[in-house]
Amino acid sequence: METNDIKVLLYTGSEKLLSKSGIGEAIRHQKKMLEALEISYTENTNEDYDVVHLNTVLPDSFWMAKKARSKGKKVIYYGHSTMEDFRNSFRGSNLVAPAFKKWLELCYRQGDIIITPTAYSKNLLLRYAINRPIVSLSNGVDTTFFAKKAAYAKRFREQYALSQDQKVVMSVGHLIDRKGVTDFIDLAKIFPQYTFFWFGHTPKSLMTPAVQKAIAQASDNLHFPGYISAEELRDAYSGSDLFLFMTYEETEGIVLLEALANETPVLVRDIPIYQEWLKEGKSVYKAKVQDDFERKLPMILEGELPSLTQAGLQEARALDLKAVSLDLAKIYQQLFYL
Repeated sequence: METNDIKVLLYTGSEKLLSKSGIGEAIRHQKKMLEALEISYTENTNEDYDVVHLNTVLPDSFWMAKKARSKGKKVIYYGHSTMEDFRNSFRGSNLVAPAFKKWLELCYRQGDIIITPTAYSKNLLLRYAINRPIVSLSNGVDTTFFAKKAAYAKRFREQYALSQDQKVVMSVGHLIDRKGVTDFIDLAKIFPQYTFFWFGHTPKSLMTPAVQKAIAQASDNLHFPGYISAEELRDAYSGSDLFLFMTYEETEGIVLLEALANETPVLVRDIPIYQEWLKEGKSVYKAKVQDDFERKLPMILEGELPSLTQAGLQEARALDLKAVSLDLAKIYQQLFYL
């Protein structure tokens, strides 16, 4: 079957629950890739389709996979989640992590092909009891949208009443332990001369007590504006002096790609997923422990380390949605020859 003859069902049954997450952004990226490939798609489960994309491991997606398979449709299950990145996330996550892994295996076994964002997450899933083809394909980034402009930076700084010489450090994500939010809060206390922003929202009921306590005791130079629109986020990248990503585990990190595309200097935790992909001192700067972050953060902000933003931009362009969509087309071809 030729790709132009395929009709895709983008299943969004649980999208409202996840629209403010990386998975929600991944679904939006899939729409853009399908449009770039001129592949017809629908979000209406009552319409006919050839392939269904499933992006969550919520029960409705599991049953959608069952229903699709019973009708002879092809199922692409996106492996956004692993037990490893579920740990140290929401309240009680560590307790149920082993059971969550079993559920992941059950869900992913419903797919004809599993797409996961990176070689790192693919290697994790290969150790699971899935027994399905697993391919790595980046979630991609829209480098035409996430692009640095002086007007965006000006709008961000005016919105938050920031002077032109004020140094700004930002991060994006859920307010959870795994994202390193408590470490971020501690750094803001150490550097009162800089302004820190954490963009993202998590219901308080899902936060661990440690995160709730840390947020309550945050210093005045740290701001939590909550979830913001893509346009506002683009402004923030353009107007910030550093994107600080202190996460302990990721399957990719779309916000990191956005920061690179926006030519925002990046300081990221040195974790396995980024060891081979993003080289220290070439496209990003890395730190392992809190002392390393304390040492490198002011060096980047004060220009004591060389700028890596142009190399970072090239990393982002290599994963632009249009480039990634071509690899998605190859996966469709593979899917119909299984």
